[in-house]
Amino acid sequence: MATSPQNTQTPEHVIIVGAGMVGLSTAWFLQQRGVKVTVLERSAVAAGASWGNAGWITPAMAIPLAEPAVLRYGVKALLDPSAPLHVPISVDPPLWSFLLRFAARCTGRTWRRTMASLVPLNVAALDAYDELETDPDLSVRLTAGPILAAFREGEHADGLLQEFEHIREAGLDLEFSDVPADRIRELAPVVAPDISRAIRIDGQRFMNPGAYVAGLADAVRARGGEVREGADVRGLRHGPGGISVDLVGAPPVTGDAVVLATGAWLPTLARQYGVRTSLRAGRGYSFSVAQPTDGRTVTNPIYFPYERIVCTPLGDTGRIRMGGTMEFRPTDAPLYPQRIESIVANAAPLVEGLDLADRQDEWVGARPVTVDGLPLVGPTNAPGVWVHGGHGMWGMCQGPATARLLAEQMVTGVTPSALRPLSPTR
Repeated sequence: MATSPQNTQTPEHVIIVGAGMVGLSTAWFLQQRGVKVTVLERSAVAAGASWGNAGWITPAMAIPLAEPAVLRYGVKALLDPSAPLHVPISVDPPLWSFLLRFAARCTGRTWRRTMASLVPLNVAALDAYDELETDPDLSVRLTAGPILAAFREGEHADGLLQEFEHIREAGLDLEFSDVPADRIRELAPVVAPDISRAIRIDGQRFMNPGAYVAGLADAVRARGGEVREGADVRGLRHGPGGISVDLVGAPPVTGDAVVLATGAWLPTLARQYGVRTSLRAGRGYSFSVAQPTDGRTVTNPIYFPYERIVCTPLGDTGRIRMGGTMEFRPTDAPLYPQRIESIVANAAPLVEGLDLADRQDEWVGARPVTVDGLPLVGPTNAPGVWVHGGHGMWGMCQGPATARLLAEQMVTGVTPSALRPLSPTR
């Protein structure tokens, strides 16, 4: 179902600010509806959270971050710098206000209500990717394969299985099964000998995210769109000719509408247009290591839920991405080597055959986490200014689905029912 039409005119030319997965999929789905697009990126394609993430497209596992279990990590996050959730002690009143309101939402009732709003996005996630991949100019594809959740202590799997039951109760199908102990290393040949239990999760997909987003940018260009890197947006101006996007050191670009898809930097431009939902950078870290040289090859993702560590094979690169952590620091803060070292220290007892000392691609990316756990998708209070972002950890998974819905709304003037809870001005 959708709401009644709005008093909007179909735009002929839309400017998208941000060339990550969210911004580029918005551009692609607008092109699919005959709209001219220009994508402006202050740095480079996929330079933010779209590049170094785990590359999982797992709609059955894309759940609200605020859940009762998170509170168990709260005190440890303050006292232990190696904890998966890290909150450095600092004088930052807005951050502490955000975290207190976030903690208040870590209840089963709030989780279920938030999950109900995410379910339509998760249901549509793979179908949106399938539509993207009908484009002959998109040279990359998702990879299908199981995800293996591995545990050193068998009872640690109970929490994940309980989470899966909650996901099923929310209305999402989830295929999972216990893996016999003697078959664990068939699916995950690099796990340590004392990994005693594993859960196989089927029906999901994965990718090399940097390569995929770069391929999507090429597809947008091949369809006649412009993707301009190094275009630092200074502000927006409404005028008789449309909306002008002012750039630092370059002439402005003018279009009929603008979509702000700048991830954790959304508040910089969007707050003045009525986007008040609190958003903070939940920073993730990753690095890559070479595949083993002894014949063992990782062909599907491995997840260590208790330690919050992920491993994803990066296609034909011969490398494996390892990542984890949720760190609340300023969006543009530098990479802190201690966070990489904490992933290494926590991963070392879990894997064998991987040279964790020979690391490449050390990375930190700022994921846009809203205080209420819902993305920000739709019109702002200013005519022609739209927002698309705030997916937290799930921008790669849900981004194309919300992009398709947003493009529909912008072209038809009708709000899809799945976007109603995601209003940026809520």
